[in-house]
Amino acid sequence: MSLSSSKLIILDRDGVINEDRDDYVKSADEWVPLPGSLEAIALLNQAGYQLAIASNQSGLARGFFTINDLHTMHAKMDKLLKPLGGHIDSIFFCPHADSHGCDCRKPLPGLMKEIALRYKKAESVTPLLGVPIVGDSLRDLQAGIALGATPHLVLTGKGEKTLAKGTLPEGTKIHADLMAFAQAVLEDKV
Repeated sequence: MSLSSSKLIILDRDGVINEDRDDYVKSADEWVPLPGSLEAIALLNQAGYQLAIASNQSGLARGFFTINDLHTMHAKMDKLLKPLGGHIDSIFFCPHADSHGCDCRKPLPGLMKEIALRYKKAESVTPLLGVPIVGDSLRDLQAGIALGATPHLVLTGKGEKTLAKGTLPEGTKIHADLMAFAQAVLEDKV
């Protein structure tokens, strides 16, 4: 299915949708949605947006959790979204640790290239031009802007620390949380 860039939004997961943990989110029990994040996803879905997640999940390579654990976390997210009228269209994740030298671990753009291949014709140097990328860390934003996405920082998760460092890409818009981002989108302020 091909989408116009105005109807696709790319989200980081940990720190944007759910609580982040220094010791990794390792199970469905530890996967706890941030206040208002699931409602924000549902609002965006109901307005016609499709949402893709792009997430580093090096806990897989480090042996902190299994692929089945990861699928169980995502099944929990889906189950909680369903009664709200929301869903995630697709989930892209990097299972590697830094030492693997892959191109899919953010800030490298490999996951974004995969998203561009699924949703858009990727012949362009900037196939995600105008697509919002929402994250709580600099690496989330860097991965998206490499392919033309528009950076949005949320102050949940690591967002406040990221903002304090003052090294955001030019044009980054800042939102208190995912709900504030969704409201800005729906009010056409992004």
